[in-house]
Amino acid sequence: MTLAYDGTNFAGYQVQPKQRTVQGVLEKALTKMTKGTHVHVDGSGRTDSGVHALGQVISFDYPGMIPAPSMLRALNSLMPLDIEILNAEIVPEAFHARYSAVGKRYMYKVARGRYTDPFKRLYTGHYPYPLDVDKIKIALKDLEGTHDFTSFAASGGVIVDKVRTIYEATVTEDQANNELTFEFYGNGFLYNMVRILVATALEIGNGRRDQHDFLRLFEVKDRQQARGTAPASGLYLKEVYYPSLDEIAKETRKSH
Repeated sequence: MTLAYDGTNFAGYQVQPKQRTVQGVLEKALTKMTKGTHVHVDGSGRTDSGVHALGQVISFDYPGMIPAPSMLRALNSLMPLDIEILNAEIVPEAFHARYSAVGKRYMYKVARGRYTDPFKRLYTGHYPYPLDVDKIKIALKDLEGTHDFTSFAASGGVIVDKVRTIYEATVTEDQANNELTFEFYGNGFLYNMVRILVATALEIGNGRRDQHDFLRLFEVKDRQQARGTAPASGLYLKEVYYPSLDEIAKETRKSH
């Protein structure tokens, strides 16, 4: 299933004791549908508290046969107003929302007004200082390719290998709404990585860092030198990419 959610009132995607989480809400609804049998839901990744999703992907084994369109209707009828299931399909047994993913695309929105807009504050970061957007565009090109992102990984992460490949890193300016939209498409992302990249890019645009400071930060491998982390409110998991279902079906056949 693909789903969208407003992360404002969730303590992130992953189940946590006594906290309202996206996974928790989904599993509770599925348990209701099965009349008490717990169904474990796997997500493509764990979004943090306050982070949104336009295309989070989940997978689960449902005990019983329900056609995908019926499952979509049934589960949506049990969802709170801040989650919508967008799409449902029955997939080969080897499919796993997290382990089958081959790429992800994140979006980050920045409001540029002098003061915090009360109607944007939950859905954007805020940067009221002068910016040279062309400088940011040039700087983002340095992110493309395969690099060690140690300087851009928050200390709470547990993954040892910090090498990732960024296929595309862009920023676009929406002058009518006085906003910037960053997009990062890569094979995987570390804990808080996108938010740290955005904070660094904004400092480059403001002249507080050298235009090619990303290259220096790859070399030093020091989180303290990247410093800032943009707020969770501006981050969206936009899309998750997978091999074709035919390729995944082949994996299923191999495993048998």
